[in-house]
Amino acid sequence: MPLLYRPRADLRVRAVGIAAGFLLDRAVGDPRRLHPVAGFGRIAGLAERLLLDRARSPGRQRAEGVLYTVALVGGTAAATTIVGRAAARTPAAAVLWHAAVVWSCLGGSSLLSVARTQGRLLERGDHAGSRELLPWLCGRDPDALDPPGLARAVVESVAENTSDAAVATLFWAAVAGPPGAAAHRAANTLDAMVGHRSARHQYFGWASARLDDLLGYAPARLAGALAVAAAPTVGGSPRAALQAWGRAAGAHPSPNAGVVEAVCAGALGIRLGGPTPYPYGTRQRAVLGDGRQVRPGDVDRAVRLHDRVQLAAAGLAAAALIAVSGAPAAAGVRHE
Repeated sequence: MPLLYRPRADLRVRAVGIAAGFLLDRAVGDPRRLHPVAGFGRIAGLAERLLLDRARSPGRQRAEGVLYTVALVGGTAAATTIVGRAAARTPAAAVLWHAAVVWSCLGGSSLLSVARTQGRLLERGDHAGSRELLPWLCGRDPDALDPPGLARAVVESVAENTSDAAVATLFWAAVAGPPGAAAHRAANTLDAMVGHRSARHQYFGWASARLDDLLGYAPARLAGALAVAAAPTVGGSPRAALQAWGRAAGAHPSPNAGVVEAVCAGALGIRLGGPTPYPYGTRQRAVLGDGRQVRPGDVDRAVRLHDRVQLAAAGLAAAALIAVSGAPAAAGVRHE
């Protein structure tokens, strides 16, 4: 019987595929050429211009944004399902397919590589180099940031992506296989492209932002819980991390980024949030944590916290799938 019709075997394939994809991301990072997410971004950019340029009223822009989000995210999930059915004809091929999708959707290693470089630049006072590299991490206006603002931007980006670029991919790969991981990555990419509150995307990006919030809700809280547990490994306190989560996370404009950023602030004993400049204007963010101002050395601590949370999430996802795959068989054993 084909693998696609064997649920328990499929769960074991997912577990091995997640582990392999995670290790592949650790070993080589993002593909340097022909990255699927980059290709998706080019298609999304073309669709954005095609749909938004013809929409004049706010209501029409929002409707076109819903169509844009449903078509691109749904199309990504459908394409991943179809290709997977064609490619995953044997257990070995299925594992390779799962690993390839997880690898292409994860952004952990490449993100951490850039963040570590940022930390070194800030440590030696190369603020021009830090500003030049910052767009690889986030969409803030680098020229409007002083040295503490640069360090804060890097730490906040690492914290936010603990969920977006790491835990969420592993979570959805475990829950819904490659289509789930690909759909989340598509929604998250659209949110980064059009989900912000610029004049052009204020209405058009609404659906992408809301879908990304929905898909990221559970993974962000899992990432927060794992970061609380990992706080001692970076010299922090689980209690302080948990308190920052309870006190400050809800004040963040994102229901998901607020969790991981607040926990990171508490775990590192620092203060995040405040005025946040973007090319389209400055946003006033709530202050997260009651510690000191961010320093360059905090970048490395944030990177280590992210790294340990991602490692724990990968292990948890694989272990949970293995456990669930064995549960029905064990429950079905009859003793005479």
